[in-house]
Amino acid sequence: MSIFRIALALLPVASFAADQPQWGQAWTRNLVSQEQHLPDGFDPETKKNVKWVVDLGTQTHSTPMVADGRIFIGTNNTNPRDPKHAGDRGVFMCLDEKDGHLLWQLVVPKLEDDKYFDWPETGMSSEATIEGDRAYLVTNRGEVVCLDVHGMANGNDGPYQDEGKHLALRDQPAVTPGPLDADIVWLLDMQEACGIWCHDNAHSSILIHGGHLYLNTGTGVDNTHRFIRRPEAPSLIVLDKGSGKFLARDDEHIAPDIFHATWSSPSFTEVDGKPTILFCGGNGITYSFEPLESATPTGEVVKLTKRWQYDLDPTAPKSNVHFYTQNKQEGPSNIYGMPVIADGKLFIAGGGDVFWGKNESWLKCVDPRDGREVWSCALGKHTLSSAAVHDGLVYATDADGTVHCIDAKTGTTVWTHPMNGTFWASPMVADGKIYLGTRKGNFSVLAAGREKKLLSNLELKTPISATVTAANGVVYLATMKQLWALKAE
Repeated sequence: MSIFRIALALLPVASFAADQPQWGQAWTRNLVSQEQHLPDGFDPETKKNVKWVVDLGTQTHSTPMVADGRIFIGTNNTNPRDPKHAGDRGVFMCLDEKDGHLLWQLVVPKLEDDKYFDWPETGMSSEATIEGDRAYLVTNRGEVVCLDVHGMANGNDGPYQDEGKHLALRDQPAVTPGPLDADIVWLLDMQEACGIWCHDNAHSSILIHGGHLYLNTGTGVDNTHRFIRRPEAPSLIVLDKGSGKFLARDDEHIAPDIFHATWSSPSFTEVDGKPTILFCGGNGITYSFEPLESATPTGEVVKLTKRWQYDLDPTAPKSNVHFYTQNKQEGPSNIYGMPVIADGKLFIAGGGDVFWGKNESWLKCVDPRDGREVWSCALGKHTLSSAAVHDGLVYATDADGTVHCIDAKTGTTVWTHPMNGTFWASPMVADGKIYLGTRKGNFSVLAAGREKKLLSNLELKTPISATVTAANGVVYLATMKQLWALKAE
């Protein structure tokens, strides 16, 4: 063996390190990362295992994404970075991965007609999806935007040139964009173009497949929580990635039966070699669609072809669903989390709506070939969880503050772990660890596997809504007020 080969053999094996440009694994949405050598906790006082920490706003519900040296995260404007942007705004920040300093931000005034369109102080809740030098996002006003990841640093790119007007309040003069402002390449207003009715705040993690964007619209009830103002609105739409043109929509007439809103993002897989889009509606039903092949020559919006549908809660009421608002004993179901594909199975968590619904929820395992239920496992009163599936086990959280470890083959509960506070965030598995955060600010790391083992527990006292992200050897934990970059020492 040559000296060169001996030297190579003696080098330590490098850990897997990669960006996290979309929420969940590739298109399948499984909340599992291949990152290694990650910390099993940190100390906010001594800064042990803390690479850096930066202040955000006061409400941060967006899970951070990482791509090409940048971090993308949504928050609100109670901690303004630019004095020309004052007052309640949705804010989408692009930070430097090295130290967390602000590179640029998209600042979006609130919808002014009705607070139930765009709830006060909620900020920007959606996750970004990044591909190359473009970031795709749904704003707090229900707009789909394509952003230049370089911001205004390389000029005002794309056909959209009205950033100044977009930054201003209605009937106010345009604001002159500065070096810290975002560069919008194109913009599609879903309320105007697609006829949706936003509720509370738009939340969507856009799925890219080929030249198309697939996304949930956020359409839902009005301020009474008992009326659907746009019964013909789509729940799932397809846009052209390059231009933002509205190309296709579902034809399932979901809107009248939406119990609250459409907050579950779509996923993609191949079933027996057939590309498949999976989507959970605000009516508690999961759909399998054929992807859009191409736009029509006439430019008309086409209807997606459905393969099958699966009802999470078949015994629930199917008409006059809003009669059951605030009924904790019976009523329809809703799905907040994403449909997750792993090991040839589809995993869906849902049940009674966390704000208005009955006290019952489940994790379901479904055959993605035909929508047949394989098994069902009861969770707590409510769940907002997307599943994390790893090594034959499924991890899910519920609004009772319980972490569930479930056998992926049988649906049998392996163990449960109670935490302080309710879960809005989903579990994230990486490096043999499960990262978890609750709305009371309890941050815990458990060992992944059939034996329950608590590795660390920390009471941060600041609510956690966002799911933890791992990228390039660093764990990113977003509380409502701060973003922590955690790296093992």
